Amino acid sequence: MSDRPERISAEEVDAVARLAMLALTEDQVERFAHQLADVLDHAADIEALDLDGVEPMARPVRVVNVLRPDEPGPALDRDEVLGQAPAAEDGQFRVPPVLGGAP
Repeated sequence: MSDRPERISAEEVDAVARLAMLALTEDQVERFAHQLADVLDHAADIEALDLDGVEPMARPVRVVNVLRPDEPGPALDRDEVLGQAPAAEDGQFRVPPVLGGAP
């Protein structure tokens, strides 16, 4: 007898589809039964791995926050930046109104 789980049947897929209120064709039921069986086979492969001594982890790669002091640096020239804008007024960007008002 194999350690593999039993293959999921088309009837089981059809029953779950009815519970989920999904209308599946016979072809879809057969295709999904095969795909779900493949997923269960893969899960069985993972379950069979010897993971003694392996610490659980949330991510496959260690994530470390890189923090630096928040220090002011050189700023962009205001006139040069505003010169690139489609519209500027009184030293500020001019944007179209979002909630009405004068254009």
